Amino acid sequence: MKKLLTGLIVSSVLAGGSLAWADALLINGAGATFPYPIYSKWFDEYHKDHPDLQFNYQSIGSGGGIRQITAKTVDFGATDGPMNNDQLEAVQGLGRTILHFPTVLGGVVPIYNVDGVTGKINFTQRAISEIFLGKITNWNDPEIQSSNPDIKLPASPIVVVHRSDGSGTSFCWTDFLSKISPEWSSKVGKGTAVNWPVGLGGKGNEGVAGLVKQTPNSIGYVELIYASQNNMTYGRLQNKAGKFVNCTLSSVAEAAASVADKMPADFRVSITNPPGADAYPASTFTWLLIYQTQDNKDKGQALIQFLKWMLADGQKFAEQLGYAPLPPQVVEKEKTAIEKIKIQ
Repeated sequence: MKKLLTGLIVSSVLAGGSLAWADALLINGAGATFPYPIYSKWFDEYHKDHPDLQFNYQSIGSGGGIRQITAKTVDFGATDGPMNNDQLEAVQGLGRTILHFPTVLGGVVPIYNVDGVTGKINFTQRAISEIFLGKITNWNDPEIQSSNPDIKLPASPIVVVHRSDGSGTSFCWTDFLSKISPEWSSKVGKGTAVNWPVGLGGKGNEGVAGLVKQTPNSIGYVELIYASQNNMTYGRLQNKAGKFVNCTLSSVAEAAASVADKMPADFRVSITNPPGADAYPASTFTWLLIYQTQDNKDKGQALIQFLKWMLADGQKFAEQLGYAPLPPQVVEKEKTAIEKIKIQ
């Protein structure tokens, strides 16, 4: 703890801040990397209006966020893939209950480094699933070439790159693959970490992106915001309606619209491969994980007030940072769900 506080103080000094916040209420969180840019913005903006409150968020991946909130070593967790029933039951076995609160939306895109190709490649659902299954092994395979008649694809072996760490990005990607491929669903399944049939593993978005950049004729997957910020080429995915869709805030919002009116009470929902001609098929919510019963009165009340701010003023920052805001129907349901949080 002493080392952690020292690191935080040093960070504050280097950032040009004062040490006055050292006396502020400190709320610790950890988890998903995908929402890190907007969470950082939110925590900074909220601190400006509430100088007596400081958030410390560690971007360690969704798997790490779930583990840390389960172990109660943080005040909140964050994940791009909802906790499954077994994970929630394990927490309930300890006499605790975790609530999910959607925050914003994003998409996962296929990035690639193909010899001689600079444009967007269209991937049919069969092509993308069989590439990651290791069944389509060359870039000029007829299943890929037929949907890209204007692109000359090389007769080169495909190198698959995937995440090596527990990742909400992987959850979204494998959830999508499970819905479009019965073989993927039965042999691999979905999860923050799976036994990949083929490929090289990279840690974090930066690890996957780095391997793709340095490996000729490779393909991987990262969040849209990461691909956009790093000027990476990414392809279009075929959606449930059969249309090749580019990942944009609009097409991600279209995916969310498919569940906006029928969002389950616990907010654990998948929006991959939804209906809708313009819906992007590898879209996802991202969630904050918060204990229903708050042992610390001050922290519990602070988290409740932050959640209310996040659903109102916080959503205004979403699009400028590359995220799709929550549908209004979901916002209203979350406002009601906040009332479930109890202070001991």
